[in-house]
Amino acid sequence: MSAKFIPFTPDPVKGQAILNFTRTLRYYGDDKVKDRLRRGMPRYEMELKEQVGADAKTDNLVIRGECLSACAYLKDKGVKVDLVYIDPPFASGADYAKKVYLRRNPLKGKSGKVEEGEQIDDDRLAAFEEKMYGDVWEKEKYLNWMYENLCAIKSVMRDNASIYVHLDWHVGHYVKVLLDEIFGEDGFVNEVVWHYYNKMAPRSECFPRSSDRILVYAKGDKYIFHTQYEKREHVKKMLVRKFVDGKAINARDADGNVIYQESAERRVDDVWRIPMLQPADKEEPVDYATQKPEALLERIISASSDAGMIVADFFGGSGTAAAVAAKLGRRFIHADVGLNSVQTTRDRLCAIDGVSFKCLDVQDGVQLYRNPVQTMDKIKSLIPGLRNEDALDSFWEGAIHDSKLGMIPVYVPNLMDSTSRVLDAPLMFRILHEAMPDLPSGTKKVIVYYIEIDQEEVNKIIKEDDTSLIKVELRDLKSVLGDVVVNDTVEYSIGDNKDDLINKYLITIEKFDSDRVRGKIAEFNERCFLNQKPGKKFKEIKVSEAGLEMIESISVDCTRKTGAWHSDTEILIDKFGLVRLNGIKTNKYWNGTIACSKKPLRLRLRNICGDETMIGMEMRTI
Repeated sequence: MSAKFIPFTPDPVKGQAILNFTRTLRYYGDDKVKDRLRRGMPRYEMELKEQVGADAKTDNLVIRGECLSACAYLKDKGVKVDLVYIDPPFASGADYAKKVYLRRNPLKGKSGKVEEGEQIDDDRLAAFEEKMYGDVWEKEKYLNWMYENLCAIKSVMRDNASIYVHLDWHVGHYVKVLLDEIFGEDGFVNEVVWHYYNKMAPRSECFPRSSDRILVYAKGDKYIFHTQYEKREHVKKMLVRKFVDGKAINARDADGNVIYQESAERRVDDVWRIPMLQPADKEEPVDYATQKPEALLERIISASSDAGMIVADFFGGSGTAAAVAAKLGRRFIHADVGLNSVQTTRDRLCAIDGVSFKCLDVQDGVQLYRNPVQTMDKIKSLIPGLRNEDALDSFWEGAIHDSKLGMIPVYVPNLMDSTSRVLDAPLMFRILHEAMPDLPSGTKKVIVYYIEIDQEEVNKIIKEDDTSLIKVELRDLKSVLGDVVVNDTVEYSIGDNKDDLINKYLITIEKFDSDRVRGKIAEFNERCFLNQKPGKKFKEIKVSEAGLEMIESISVDCTRKTGAWHSDTEILIDKFGLVRLNGIKTNKYWNGTIACSKKPLRLRLRNICGDETMIGMEMRTI
């Protein structure tokens, strides 16, 4: 339950006239957005999950939580950011999936180092896909959601801060209207065209789409901006220009001759020719579908911030903004609702020498199965008797059938939509006066699940409603989700590491099992078997009994028995089976062990789907 609501920037819905006349553009649900803005941002408690690096007082943050929750926390703490870059969903209609790779089994096959010149390619690896999030929106709902998030972000920006909003052709033109209203037309700085010239064109019926749009706005009249330059392919002889009375004219010498100079660089304009990431690039891909090249963020951060300033990304994705900010000597705040985003960013930052940061988790009262997508996919199996019902529209998750009451429609809040997180007066009014009147005649009861509730207001509205004879039963969704997370099982042993005088303790992972990973593999195998092409034999993905192929990361805490995690030593196993030890890449295959110099107190393992299991070292199994 949220402790309180934090106000947005004063008068966020007052807006301004668009093109000097009263705004005529309206989108469905505008009044509901105003209600939520008046109520404020929900402020949840934050749990410190992990402290990384030597600086315990660092204000670098990696937050698992929605944009609204992160902004409410920052504003409540008095934190102001100097630069915002966001790469939110594009409302593209696409589903984004992570390719999940089984690791090499360390108990069989070759061991030791990779030989010089040895090539490892993806084709030899066993992999399946897992859906991370769906970028599928109703246009009006997306705009409402973006309007609320942009107001929240503005609330934590300094007066001289800028915001870069990265979108494409789907909704960029709509969002520009929102930005005009929130930041003012005078706040518009640039519309940058990012031209990625190395992308394959999927269609031949149109010009290839090879660019995104980045809308740049400043919060105040004075904002930070440093002119950027890039090298020319060839040195060019150019006229020297100067400004006189606001006009650009040719510069001349004492004899009146035009002055020329050779130029090896050019001033960067609003068209940026920066390639997309490719497998052969020097920059390491992190297996994240929406990863952006570091060169793109280097230009943004260099242009609109100074060393030591705070760079924030509230839809952090693969963590490029945080990683580049750290490398350029800036502080950073990364926030994302996705667990995979937080883990990818955390691992990426750990590979940067000397970086310290804190990992925070929004305590919103919902024990997520893995991420919002996974939870919503599993909801129907968690609520007893819930099933699809053709007679109901999409507002209702389905129905339960009762021998006495007949069909009972069930409403479940969408965990990926912050606007439905709180069952408050506007939402309850919508249920009573918009959704329930459209129910089939004879409906006697509905069940409304909630994550949070404004109990007094909601009960009052239900009690005073005289428009329907349908009974409303309220249920807490947290009671359904409480037992959703099931830890993986681990068997291990601890021995003396006689061959290493520094790392005295050697932990051997003997067995690892994950019901969820095995279930995902079984689903994938079944789907591939049913869809296999004639004449082509399906190759089934198999996992050994020991199950060590399902491990992606292992960390040992030798400092604390409880509380925030402190990683004294850790290994990250890449998809080829090679080890990154304490953030440093090696050419060694994982051999099923991890060594540490001090007595191990806790062990944390992450499976290839991202689920983490933490155990005290006095235990042998979970």
